[in-house]
Amino acid sequence: MPELTPDALRAAVAQLLPSRLPEFSRHLSEAATNAQKKQSLAPLRMFVHSWAVTISIERHPERAARLHELERAINTGEAGREAATEIRLIWEAAEAEAGL
Repeated sequence: MPELTPDALRAAVAQLLPSRLPEFSRHLSEAATNAQKKQSLAPLRMFVHSWAVTISIERHPERAARLHELERAINTGEAGREAATEIRLIWEAAEAEAGL
């Protein structure tokens, strides 16, 4: 798991999810702008949290595939409460792995 800094997270995104680098950069820019406007580090903390969890999930292909399968099932109305619970458990495991 990379350090929880924008540079380390960017390197991990480049390695694991290169197609999402523009999204990462956009999100970082928005978080920095919002942090400045609000005079709060909360937007940057949320940015780090979100990308750390994403990286933690994507580091494990089976876990990532299962999460994406569950998300598709929910989005198409094919799944319900059990899928949502499993998604929450995946996110909680990823948060723990990332040290959040």
